[in-house]
Amino acid sequence: MSYDIAIENFNAAWPELEPLCRQHYGEMQARMAAEGMTIGEFKPRLNVYGTASHLLCFVVRIEGEAVGYAFIWITQDMHNSEPIAMEDTIYMRPDHRNGIGRRFTRHILAELKARGCVRAHVTIATDLRVTKMCERVGFKRSAIAMTYFLQEA
Repeated sequence: MSYDIAIENFNAAWPELEPLCRQHYGEMQARMAAEGMTIGEFKPRLNVYGTASHLLCFVVRIEGEAVGYAFIWITQDMHNSEPIAMEDTIYMRPDHRNGIGRRFTRHILAELKARGCVRAHVTIATDLRVTKMCERVGFKRSAIAMTYFLQEA
């Protein structure tokens, strides 16, 4: 199997990516529910994603079929104006979690570096085992993400 990775136009790719995005969101909902946390239903902000010039839409394909994707925002650090990348979401279909994730991540990082980004930030929320893969490609733990559910308080 040969995987192709490319940046694609979000609006053009969305019809094919939507089922993957729903699957990803469902996996995240299930993981969080298992820990007693409830998040809302899938309702993407297509009006924002579709018009954002600073959003990169990476797609992993095999024989033309999308099996993974990443939405990455390029922005500036609010404290020092350095160009940085903020992961919105990265997902690989479960039947393709066989090492392509590491190649996909390295591809994304190379593209971000070529665009002048000095840091890339990710939040691992769906499959916490991905932390190990991120560390293997060079990510460092730099913060702890916590969530407070205001509707439950």
